[in-house]
Amino acid sequence: MTKAIVGIIGGSGIYDLPGLSDVREEHVTTPWGEPSDALRFGRLGNTEAVFLPRHGRGHRLSPSGINYRANIDVLKRVGVTDIISLSACGSYRAELYPGMFVLIDQFVDRTHLRASSFFGNGCVAHVSLAHPVAPRLAARLADAAEEAGVAYQKGGTYICMEGPQFSSRAESLTYKSLGYDVVGMTAMPEVKLAREAEISYATVAMVTDYDCWHEEHDVVDVASVIKVMHANSANAQKIVASLLQNFPAEHEPCPIGSDRALDHAIMTAPAVRDPELVKKLGAVAGRVLGAGG
Repeated sequence: MTKAIVGIIGGSGIYDLPGLSDVREEHVTTPWGEPSDALRFGRLGNTEAVFLPRHGRGHRLSPSGINYRANIDVLKRVGVTDIISLSACGSYRAELYPGMFVLIDQFVDRTHLRASSFFGNGCVAHVSLAHPVAPRLAARLADAAEEAGVAYQKGGTYICMEGPQFSSRAESLTYKSLGYDVVGMTAMPEVKLAREAEISYATVAMVTDYDCWHEEHDVVDVASVIKVMHANSANAQKIVASLLQNFPAEHEPCPIGSDRALDHAIMTAPAVRDPELVKKLGAVAGRVLGAGG
């Protein structure tokens, strides 16, 4: 069995994770470039955790400027087995009000400027994203939300737009009519890369606004988002604390195989693989490629 180490990726408004003991920080480099910030290592109870602020402390990085490949690679490199993604979002449903959390189980990608795979020419791979969220991890998040007394919905679809602008009203009404639940700017390609890295992944989408479809509410702006983010941040910390306190010591094998996603994914024959790309894939795919990290 593999020791469980939980990675927490903090979204807008969550630039630290208080409550950890034995805290240390470390800058870890990757062959994909620099991650968003230094890693913050610690533990809560008996669970080891690694925290990474997605936008960097002080919110330096825009959604399109985040090095998602470096962020996922660095978490894999330090042994993270499970990732909890905390992400601010807008809501397309009246019942998903600002301050409510959604435990996402599906995603739609509408980004177009971001490197979305570790693989490519010289080493081609195709992983399944039919079920992008690890179900046991999502169930543990639901239990943690219950224990923390935080209002949440289990299940929902997150559409990821490029940004950094908020939606037009036509976009908002279109996505609402398609049955999506929330909109954000950072879940993709993070979800895809975590699957390629064989890390179990789950998202807590924290509603900050109603986007701009809701005629009875003001259009979304930064000031209104920040106001709700403060309360959301406190509730997110409660959920994470509950999750870590009750997390198993060993990584639970994922019933949908998210932690073995590369078993049958590599298409390129060993004889024609690009050695430079294989070397870069050392941390992410060394289990199946036999590459050094």
